[in-house]
Amino acid sequence: MKKNVLFLLIPFLALLTSCRQNQENQLVIFHAGSLSLPMKALADSFTVMYPKTQFRMEAAGSVDCARKITELGRSCDILASADYLVIDELLIPEHASVNMPFAMNSMVIAYTGRSRLSGEINQDNWPQILLSPDVFYGRADPDSDPCGYRTLLMLQLAEHHYRGNKGTLPFTVTDFEKKDTRFIRPKEVDLLALLGNYSIDYIFIYRSIAVQHDLRYLELPPQINLGDSTLSDHYATATLKIRGGSPGDSITVKGTPITYSFTIPRKAENPALAEKFAAFLIDPRGGQKILRTLGQ
Repeated sequence: MKKNVLFLLIPFLALLTSCRQNQENQLVIFHAGSLSLPMKALADSFTVMYPKTQFRMEAAGSVDCARKITELGRSCDILASADYLVIDELLIPEHASVNMPFAMNSMVIAYTGRSRLSGEINQDNWPQILLSPDVFYGRADPDSDPCGYRTLLMLQLAEHHYRGNKGTLPFTVTDFEKKDTRFIRPKEVDLLALLGNYSIDYIFIYRSIAVQHDLRYLELPPQINLGDSTLSDHYATATLKIRGGSPGDSITVKGTPITYSFTIPRKAENPALAEKFAAFLIDPRGGQKILRTLGQ
């Protein structure tokens, strides 16, 4: 009988050992939707150095990524956000202690060759074109995704940037908020499908995504595109209140140069491997080189 029990235990112990080894080599990453392609490229390169690594990645709006930890009690080894303020405001100090910047970006208006009035759009007339009744645009949800609240912050800056000499406003942020609300999506990359099937003509999006997906795009003036690190004080004049990390909470976000950052949460299950990936991510000849080729 003892021999039979021992015989049955052997495969069970082998399976247990295998599961433990898989967990030791597994890296769970919650990341911003705009990092989907870069993260795949980073993972492919990292596994060349550490072949046993198994990645489990979950893309979502950065705010929603943080809420997986704060509201749902889930754990990950790396959280990579499209806005460093998400980690500062929602995770530190209770759920994380470090916030490491690793990439920059800027806001653009992306479109296709079939977008209405795409042959006419420029830095001066884009507000009028997007507000035309026969033109449709999409944007991300400001309560879920930094690209969503950055779109509204950018529009606040644009409202003042395009103000007439006599103080007249050619448009208001409210004009944009009320139009095309059915095309609001949880994260910015969800907008790509709408643009691809011609349901909409334009999207407010990050420059890196437009580059990665070979989209046409309109560069916006540096005074409003949130991409110039020398204009921090100017960007900060735009503010917006969004939903916080817990039900019923809210936080106020302000305009800042678009800065991506990551953290290793306090409850990371594989912090040692996470630290190796973090070192690779900020290595100028490693992860940083990959990010540069992808427009970040």
